[in-house]
Amino acid sequence: MAVAKIIEVSASSGASVEDAVRSGLKKVAGTVKGIQGAWINETKVVTDGDGNITEWRVNLRVTFLVE
Repeated sequence: MAVAKIIEVSASSGASVEDAVRSGLKKVAGTVKGIQGAWINETKVVTDGDGNITEWRVNLRVTFLVE
């Protein structure tokens, strides 16, 4: 029987949502083994005074197997 755990992490990127997700998962994978998947719980943007996006932020829920 497999048991999974879910953790929530925040990640950001100046390039894109996809880059924010990739960097967040890569950072988590440095200490958590057995990652099975993730879903984006929330997406946010940071803007400058003219309404241009300067940073993408995501909250991820990462699922991994408990050994």
